[in-house]
Amino acid sequence: MKFLVVGLGSMGKRRIRNLVQLNQNDIIGFDLRDDRCKETNEKYKIKTYSDITEALREKPDAMVISTPPDLHMKYAKIAITHRIHFFTEASVIQDGMTEVIKELSKLNLVGLPSCTLRYHPIVIHIQDILKTGKIGKPLAFLYHSGQYLPDWHPWEDYRKFYVSKRETGACREIVPFELIWLTSVFGKIKSVTATKNKISNLEADIDDIYNVLLEFKNNIQGNLTVDVISRFPYRQLKVIGEDGVIFADWIEKSVKYFTNEKGWVNEKIDDGIREKDYLYGDGMYVDEMENFINSINKKILQPYTFEEDLENLKVLEAIEKSSETGVLQSIQS
Repeated sequence: MKFLVVGLGSMGKRRIRNLVQLNQNDIIGFDLRDDRCKETNEKYKIKTYSDITEALREKPDAMVISTPPDLHMKYAKIAITHRIHFFTEASVIQDGMTEVIKELSKLNLVGLPSCTLRYHPIVIHIQDILKTGKIGKPLAFLYHSGQYLPDWHPWEDYRKFYVSKRETGACREIVPFELIWLTSVFGKIKSVTATKNKISNLEADIDDIYNVLLEFKNNIQGNLTVDVISRFPYRQLKVIGEDGVIFADWIEKSVKYFTNEKGWVNEKIDDGIREKDYLYGDGMYVDEMENFINSINKKILQPYTFEEDLENLKVLEAIEKSSETGVLQSIQS
């Protein structure tokens, strides 16, 4: 297959590396910025274009859309028009998604939204602990995901890319990013109560912390905090079960669980090769790209759909409405 990577910033370059790791070497790139095209061409020895029409003349079979989130559906629609299979990075904006879902339903075309953390070995290990009943029935969890915004991309000014815009703000983006894997582990969400605010001196017009109480349809209670103000990065989960507890730490790369019979069982988790300036290894991103390829080749069923993605974005919408009104919001499904 020939792959067109749309957007040659941090994630676009990561996706090129992922594809190369999967022995996919027929790759071209597109970005409106000439400097990114030049850098990508020099670093990865691939053709790059600053005009999407010229890139499409290369007749790619698959498109990897790694633009800012507010452009995902624009390029998804271009892919649909040209009958090109496509993958988008994590979404935070609903606009245009219903139309994309409708068009995909008419075509034999793979449109795959990102669900990166579902591939993380820690998430997979947590699911295994729960499925095998090691801590009994899960009752509640506390989860914190936080990292100081200027540390996200230390090589560029956080005020100059999409994470500092209100609609695509960093905190607002990470909430559905986390919901994607939380709902795969704990089930569908019944209701939310939330607050969000800007409490730091970051030079961006965004809310920098979300605190959310989640009630799931199976009665599990969840406490979710997402922030972009933590000077030390956190991604930690505590699960309370009837017969034990789980504690997972993505930074420490560890999962441990406790039961009265065994005490603490502690395991280190390998998340793959870690690039300079990144917190997490490339393993989950490579697995995600592999499943995109396997979905196109019909070796597996598509692992995550835009219908599911839209559900999670509607939960985000309910979270923000709860914060604005001070009222619990039921999730319609």
